[in-house]
Amino acid sequence: MGDATPTPADDAGHAPPGMVLVPAAEVTLGSPLGADENPVHTVRLAPFYIDIHPVTNAAYAAFVEATDHRSPKHWPDRTPPQGEERHPVVWLSWFDAAAYAKWAGKRLPTHDEWEYAGRATDGRQYPWGDDFEPHRCNCRATGVDGLAAIGSFPDGVSPFGCHDMAGNVWEWVDAWHDAEQERRILRGGAWGSGQLTVRACYCGRDFPTYWSNVYGVRCARSVPR
Repeated sequence: MGDATPTPADDAGHAPPGMVLVPAAEVTLGSPLGADENPVHTVRLAPFYIDIHPVTNAAYAAFVEATDHRSPKHWPDRTPPQGEERHPVVWLSWFDAAAYAKWAGKRLPTHDEWEYAGRATDGRQYPWGDDFEPHRCNCRATGVDGLAAIGSFPDGVSPFGCHDMAGNVWEWVDAWHDAEQERRILRGGAWGSGQLTVRACYCGRDFPTYWSNVYGVRCARSVPR
């Protein structure tokens, strides 16, 4: 099933299959445009690996088969819909996403890691730059009106080579949205999101037990020291 089999990294300079190395950097993240994007802050991040694409139905199916974990609610007979093997998996709660990541020998990216992978160090609004260009992502303005297979929008790739970090599917990250630790953060927007929501600094949020037809995941992995 392609990217379904977990494969360890061979060393710090070579990313595992399906992942890219994001180098260490001091980076300014956040935005003054919305409460969920504040505060603007500067952090020093260690190098890490992150998936080039959101996790696909095919990859998640291998996890379901191996662990007997519950399958997404729209899968007939616990298998992905025919022809949608390369679509991002959806209907995931935060717990589903974390369980998949652990099984794959990975983890969920942190809030800061995800944003850095999506916009690099120059403060750009979108993975490709500051101007909204709907042909570069799967969002409401694009008109696809549904999930697209991974790699369908190559012009929207991030500076590090990550696809679909704007639109297509919301991605759970390992961060709480509130001090009470009631809701988790999602990043990236989805196919029905507007141009402000698919910015790389925008934060969505929901309860970690909730799942939705636009909630998926992209995994990360720490670089061995």
